[in-house]
Amino acid sequence: MQRYSQNEIDKLADILKNDGVISVPTDTVYGLCSRMNSIQARNNLAIIKNRPTSKSIAVMCADEEQIKSIAIVNKKVEKLIRTFMPGPITLILLKSSNVPEYINPGSVEIGVRMATSKILEDLIRKTGCPLFMTSANKSGEDICTNLNEIEDACPTLNGMLEGNISFGKASTIVDCTKDDIKILRSGPISLEQIINALDS
Repeated sequence: MQRYSQNEIDKLADILKNDGVISVPTDTVYGLCSRMNSIQARNNLAIIKNRPTSKSIAVMCADEEQIKSIAIVNKKVEKLIRTFMPGPITLILLKSSNVPEYINPGSVEIGVRMATSKILEDLIRKTGCPLFMTSANKSGEDICTNLNEIEDACPTLNGMLEGNISFGKASTIVDCTKDDIKILRSGPISLEQIINALDS
């Protein structure tokens, strides 16, 4: 399987534009990604991940404006975005009305992250849309911690971006769809930090 260096982003963007699936290093764990604006790309990612297409997949955006283009952002959410993003946090938001039904089918919610490196931001911009982003592993199995493990677990990937991860722990998931903020998965950012940010 071909591994690409961080100065070969154009080649990886071309793979994504053609509905391919690649692995990338994020700040938390290695991820698998495909472009958001293609149902075929989403299905290809689900096959490689061995995950039902009915199960939701988070989306990584280049910046706050991209998040606002696919999700409803109120003042509270805006404060969390500006305090913690980019960073090891996933916000569960209400989908915008223009988001296609195949993105988290049957749900009004969407999980969003912001690109955690200049490399990922460039990849998203060159691809031309946000990216579906999920941890690099088969569903129900341990998260892969290096490129060799990813290659073994997901041998039909279309490419791999070389690079290192920071935390080695999945992002904090925060449900922002109701009046009260709720943490759905603990991670590097604590509930106390989130409450402090909202109270500031």
